[in-house]
Amino acid sequence: MRGIKVMSILGLLGIGASCWAAMPLTVTFEGQTAEHRWALREIDPSLPSDWSDYEYLVLEMRASSSQRFELRIHTKEGVRAQRIHPFAGVWIRAAVPLRYYKRPDQQGHDLASLHNKPRLSFWINVSGAVGPLQSVEAIGVAMQYPIGRPTLEIRSVKLTKEDPGDAVLDKLPVVDEFGQWIPLDWPGKVRTLDELRGRWAEEERKLSPGDFGYCQFGGYRHTRARASGFFRVEQIEGRWWFVDPDGHLFFSTGIDVITPYSGTRVEGREQIFAALPPADLSAGLRGRPSPQRMVSFYTWNLFRRFGEDWPSKWIDMVFRRMAAWGFNTVGNWSDPRLAEARRVPYVVTLRGWGIEQGPLGMPDVYSPDWVKQVDQAAREQCAPRRDDPYVLGYFVANEPPWPGREPMLAQMILEGPPTGIQKELKAFLAEADTPERRRQFIHRSFERMLEVIVGAIRKYDPNHLILGIRFGGRPPEEVLRAARIFDVNSQNIYDYVPDRSMLDRVYELTGRPIVIGEFHFGVPTRGLAPGLRQVRDQRERGVAYRYYVEQAAAHPALVGTHWFQWVDQPVTGRMDGENYNIGLVDVTDLPYNELIEAAKETHRRLWAVHAGKESAFNQRPQIQ
Repeated sequence: MRGIKVMSILGLLGIGASCWAAMPLTVTFEGQTAEHRWALREIDPSLPSDWSDYEYLVLEMRASSSQRFELRIHTKEGVRAQRIHPFAGVWIRAAVPLRYYKRPDQQGHDLASLHNKPRLSFWINVSGAVGPLQSVEAIGVAMQYPIGRPTLEIRSVKLTKEDPGDAVLDKLPVVDEFGQWIPLDWPGKVRTLDELRGRWAEEERKLSPGDFGYCQFGGYRHTRARASGFFRVEQIEGRWWFVDPDGHLFFSTGIDVITPYSGTRVEGREQIFAALPPADLSAGLRGRPSPQRMVSFYTWNLFRRFGEDWPSKWIDMVFRRMAAWGFNTVGNWSDPRLAEARRVPYVVTLRGWGIEQGPLGMPDVYSPDWVKQVDQAAREQCAPRRDDPYVLGYFVANEPPWPGREPMLAQMILEGPPTGIQKELKAFLAEADTPERRRQFIHRSFERMLEVIVGAIRKYDPNHLILGIRFGGRPPEEVLRAARIFDVNSQNIYDYVPDRSMLDRVYELTGRPIVIGEFHFGVPTRGLAPGLRQVRDQRERGVAYRYYVEQAAAHPALVGTHWFQWVDQPVTGRMDGENYNIGLVDVTDLPYNELIEAAKETHRRLWAVHAGKESAFNQRPQIQ
């Protein structure tokens, strides 16, 4: 109970029980790790201890903050816990699926799709401990590094076998016409369209190219190496660099998901929005879901800003901002029109390998049809780009979720439909079926996957770099050794600073320079969750950016860092529920100036830091 204050323990509902009292239970989170638990008998003596036959834990609750908390179920055998991301400032009904507490979820082809589970009034990250719920003793809540003494009120607890549905129980709507969260207030919240237009105009008046010493391709003008007409990598005086097509040393400062679309789900919760964007507004956005199921308030605000010709004017504004802010790479999952403009180097994330259809992202690599599929995908995506000097390189895939779960993946293959990989696995295990041999088979299959894909890419485009798989977490050694086949190894590293020993280990095992494909910092504010790494406020986001990027750049094998992402996620969550405050700009297309100014300062120093001429920024961010 350290770090938490219990103000009242009243008003909880059990199964079939009526309200005990008018006041709800309220807790205030304080300290570094705040936790409280209630025995079932404190909540309602009629609550059973065996939850095996129940499917949902249904809570009516109100959280003052969008900061995530762990909802813990204490059993005699151990704690089961998952992260809950609530809508902030309103009473909600949250039907929490107990299946996420009972067993590991197996649905997903990358880490985000495996772990993030959307609901209508909250979302869940299912990366916690699981196990049987046959001997439940207590329910608990916990929060790490709470900001501003957030509170949580619970007025109803119920177990059900059917999904009663989620809902916002307070006055509606909760999202305004600009896509902002109505129940909360903050400095700079947009009130009127006239005010917003004035702030847009002010930004444009002040926007001008920065003093970063970049050439046409974003390399450092004062440097010189061999020019090849395409991006390549070279180790110079013990430090790795990208080299741009004109022969200038290049450190990649990228932004992921630069897109004019930031979609959120509407079906089943239409009433929570004060107004919805025009149904045809997203029609011109390539590869996006039907506007009847998803809407983008960010797109609506761009239309308000730029008018009918908003797509081309938005593209021009993106490039103006990148030049002013010192970003020199269009990162992963960005709008393809930015690449077609040929104004800033860009990366390409290749698709079509069957990853989305395979268990835990492992395609059927032993099927002859799969080899043909890979060849066709490489031909369609790589051949048209083989002569484009603005291509920094190709990413092959993103955050495969199976490393560290090899036995689970092997079992899923064995229990799945007949496939080529299942046939090979059964033959391999016929000699001996042990957990180690199952791991060996998965790693061999992964190596085959990479050999076929890389061979196909080089067949159709021998000119450009292969930047690897954007690994998440800490992949096993066998996985990293297989990554030697790439020109560059990529890691998504969500931390306050990249671990030097981890970078050393990755470089030792791969022998390849490293690009960080994703990182970010956010604040629980505006109804948004803080992202994968939290800081105290918007100023500290800037401090965190400087600390992370400069410390990373000081490593001799590091050749780039890519921020995730351009715009905040929707306050009501993207397709998988994520609603992070991780943008360089917000939903109204206004920049976070504290973060931008800090990034500019770091980008002015990056050549000297990576070259070992200056020390890296060394101020750690405040996280609460």
